[in-house]
Amino acid sequence: MPSIPQIQISQQYARIGIDADLGRYEMKQPRPTFELEQPQATMEMRQPLGELEIDQSKAWDALGRANILVVMNRIYSQARDIALQGIAKIVEDGNRMAAINKTSADAIPELASDVTVSFPDFQYAGEAAFDNVDIQYTARKPEVRITPGQIKLNTHPNPPEVEYFRGKLDIYMQQYNKVEITPPAIDIRA
Repeated sequence: MPSIPQIQISQQYARIGIDADLGRYEMKQPRPTFELEQPQATMEMRQPLGELEIDQSKAWDALGRANILVVMNRIYSQARDIALQGIAKIVEDGNRMAAINKTSADAIPELASDVTVSFPDFQYAGEAAFDNVDIQYTARKPEVRITPGQIKLNTHPNPPEVEYFRGKLDIYMQQYNKVEITPPAIDIRA
């Protein structure tokens, strides 16, 4: 039996080559920003002067150096009593002369020898005392004004810094596809 010629077909598949390296990350995390400001507290202090009042008018009055109006008023208030004392003395002297016949003493020469020119004693000075000087001190409180300092805080986080470096990726044809057809050997001699 004669053999049937056969066609041979062979196929080669294509192959793709991939050369890849991994990429890499670089990450940095900066510290957060932290700003602190604290102005100093201020204090203002003021001390008003106190007041010292010294009233020594009573002491001057006790020394007889008072205001003239006060002295004249004091003499005026005593004048009535001194006038009444003078009238009482005149009445007493008149009564002694009227009783000349009842006593053996001679009242007229006694009264004549007793005549002196004198002025009555007016008390024109004030009363002397240990507390004639009045002292009064008015203290003033210090004025203090405080302005407190404040803390000014400014913070904010800084975002991370991320960098990515790509790796290498090479894609190439490692083997091309092909189809080979081999015809049968034909004997053309026959």
